[in-house]
Amino acid sequence: MGKIIKVSNLRKTLNYLKKNGIRQAVYAIRERVGEELLEDYHYEGPGREELVRQREEGGIFGIRFSILVPAYETKEEYLRPMLESVLGQSYGNFELVIADASKEERVEQVVKSYDDPRIRYRRLKQNAGISANTNQALMYATGDYAALLDHDDLLAPDALYEMAKEIYHKDQENIQIQMLYSDEDKCDGSGRAFFEPNRKPEFNLDLILSNNYICHFLVMKRQLMQELCFRSVCDGAQDYDLVLRGVSAMLGKDKKRTFRTELPIVHIPKVLYHWRCHEGSTAGNPESKQYAYDAGKRALEDFLRSRGWKGKVAHLRHLGFYRVNFLPDLFTNRLDTAVVGGKLVDKKNKIIGGLYLTDGTVVYEGLHKEYSGYMHRACLTQEAEAVDVRCMKLSPQAQGIMEELLGLGYLQNPRNGRFDWKNCLNDHVDYKELSLRFCEKIRQKGFRIVWDPELVEKWVE
Repeated sequence: MGKIIKVSNLRKTLNYLKKNGIRQAVYAIRERVGEELLEDYHYEGPGREELVRQREEGGIFGIRFSILVPAYETKEEYLRPMLESVLGQSYGNFELVIADASKEERVEQVVKSYDDPRIRYRRLKQNAGISANTNQALMYATGDYAALLDHDDLLAPDALYEMAKEIYHKDQENIQIQMLYSDEDKCDGSGRAFFEPNRKPEFNLDLILSNNYICHFLVMKRQLMQELCFRSVCDGAQDYDLVLRGVSAMLGKDKKRTFRTELPIVHIPKVLYHWRCHEGSTAGNPESKQYAYDAGKRALEDFLRSRGWKGKVAHLRHLGFYRVNFLPDLFTNRLDTAVVGGKLVDKKNKIIGGLYLTDGTVVYEGLHKEYSGYMHRACLTQEAEAVDVRCMKLSPQAQGIMEELLGLGYLQNPRNGRFDWKNCLNDHVDYKELSLRFCEKIRQKGFRIVWDPELVEKWVE
């Protein structure tokens, strides 16, 4: 496993150096070396007794899944483990729809060696691309929910059980879930060594506009997926495009007033998907699919147009990560957003504040401001629970809330357009406590708070 990770990272580093220059490459290398020293991950799936219990409990759920697999010249050494990972699910109410666009017969021969009526194999007349091929599989889907699985990846044995359980319990609360996703990790070519777990946050609107952090394992209401379908114009980022259009549909037709409401999207904080890492895969060699990152940019641009938001999408230093630069500003485009905050750094350029959880925890605390953090999220714009008054821009609505909270007039710094805290607050104020109280009032009003890592304030006590 170690050898695979190191070769993969060497390739990434060389490409990163060419793209971003030596200064940024040095920071990236330092950060990655530190991460590898700290990494100690071991995937442990559910034991035999637990899987038996899941099979028994799952009998009451009554939810049927359609697992969609577009196949193309898949090697038998990858195809059989994929099939067996599905057939070995502790929750068995599913159909596995395989749309095979291969020229050769080997995929069909392997699939038909399994005598299981839940496998629905379809041989396609031509290879029309990943989106068109997946649409062929989707056309045959009959389940309540459709799930996406790559032809060389693996499902954890409890993947469908965890999805079905969440759907069932939400249904008991009269909540019909439209989209679910789980944590994931990577595995080597053998499918036995696991590494780089991706622990994901709950649904975050601005984070999904920065990166397809949802990725695998993605499950969507079948009717919604069939209404949306996959678009060939976004081949390579077709899943990202699907998620963005699904989110837009859930936000509704009021293009700008996407106020904070609980969207019917659920995150399951368990590793339920293993993304196989080999030379031909995006996981093993991200640079092998540059076109996919350009397709992701197009998907984001289409999302902005669909919402009536004016902005430019830019690639960030790391592949597959983006920044939306709103024109003329975020507040003009999105009436739901009232506050934009940034990061506070000390004299050593390490983060000491700026992005907070509601309990006051400093997210990314101690991280150098040039580092990108876990899964590069420290350099991504994202929706926040709270941000700091010392590095904050406010909409007119938020300015009024600040005035009510402080009992005095609002002042704006003419130099940078931020809240002029130095002239509004005295030296004895508890800045973090004030930030948390203010942001709580903002959320109670239904507004969104956004953290922008490019807003930086140096703080020296």
